[in-house]
Amino acid sequence: MNEMNNYIKSHEISEMHPSEIANILRGMDDDTFSKAIKKVPKELVGDVALALPDRYFDDVVENFSVDELSKAVSELESDDQLEFMQELEDVDEAMASQVFETLDEDDKKEIEQLQKYDENEAGAYMQLEVFTAHADEIVQDVIKRFARLRKENELENIQNLFIVGNHHKLLYTVGLDDLLIFDFSKTLQENIEASSDSFEPIKAKDRDDIKDVVELFKQYDLSVLPIVNEKGVLLGRITSDDIYDIINEHATEQMYNLAGVDDEAEEDEDILKAGRKRAYWLGINLLTAIAASLVIGLFEDTINSMVALAVLMPIVASMGGNAGTQTLTVVVRQLALGEISQGDALRSIKKEVAISLMNGFLFAIVMGVIAYIWFDMPMLGVVIGLSMIINLLMAGFFGTMIPLALKWLKIDPAIGSTVILTTVTDVVGFFSFLGLAKIILL
Repeated sequence: MNEMNNYIKSHEISEMHPSEIANILRGMDDDTFSKAIKKVPKELVGDVALALPDRYFDDVVENFSVDELSKAVSELESDDQLEFMQELEDVDEAMASQVFETLDEDDKKEIEQLQKYDENEAGAYMQLEVFTAHADEIVQDVIKRFARLRKENELENIQNLFIVGNHHKLLYTVGLDDLLIFDFSKTLQENIEASSDSFEPIKAKDRDDIKDVVELFKQYDLSVLPIVNEKGVLLGRITSDDIYDIINEHATEQMYNLAGVDDEAEEDEDILKAGRKRAYWLGINLLTAIAASLVIGLFEDTINSMVALAVLMPIVASMGGNAGTQTLTVVVRQLALGEISQGDALRSIKKEVAISLMNGFLFAIVMGVIAYIWFDMPMLGVVIGLSMIINLLMAGFFGTMIPLALKWLKIDPAIGSTVILTTVTDVVGFFSFLGLAKIILL
């Protein structure tokens, strides 16, 4: 308890940002955490819970009653309400149902509206709280209404005014900085028509893929994006903080996939679940290692007749594997960032093959000289040099082609790429090195 009091003083908690409180809580042991989380004001509990890593959510839930959790949910914005309820349902479905039933009708309707969307659709990430005005409203009236709503904490993080027409159809998007230089005595429509600036909204539809929405934020450097339905009716907005979370989640997912682990399993505290997911890819890797070993077995007599081959053989495979991983990482990341389109795939292949070939020649010379000095066999240096060139060339080619092919098949380019590439570089490396040795040296 003393540790908690050193970190958080009751009169300061309400002034702290939820992420600051979450950072402090992360450094506490279980007993201290339980005492400290109860000191967090109920209106901040929801934000703090979402700012903590997923594994802490159970601990948060255990320390609050249904009514307290309901209060925490009601203080959140609609998109965060959905996220909180989804996590609560994963932890305790019965409690999630009880909390939902205690919410007011407006909150229930908003959560149910957002639940209709799939997790890859833009609508699943939007906030339903938006600041709107009709085109025929006087600017002065709009500003007064905004000031009143802001004082009452009905609005948060407002950067734009969305101007709607009949049936709530989105017509314009006006930044608050532009709104302040409008003629306050005229209508919004009159100001827009008199302005030389364009207020045509950049928008997305609620059923659009969230990845396309992320690209819009990047392309236009947006802080907020209005979301409309098929008829152009304004439904909500997506803010940049949600986009940052999506980008981070996608980047994490790709890193895990490249390593052959499952991102959802790794975030779970269930050791058996994470272990099973890892074992799946390790099993595949075992099969590929056996395939490489079978290639080595084809040249058993060649290896027995020259021990130097066994010494140098892993170097060729290792260099090919590392070169391929470099290429693979670059291409997967560029695909994720949208820097490689279908039209310039050939350019990427040429570039990566050229780089790999250049490094192949460089390290072929280095390793050839080392092999010659090491074993006093000039032709052994030629063999490992040629094999190095072949394997690095294949590493560059397949390191590019594998993720491009997976992307074309509409599969995440990171999934399985490393395992496939390792198989290629091992098989090609062993086969080229031992095959050349059998032809040239024996």
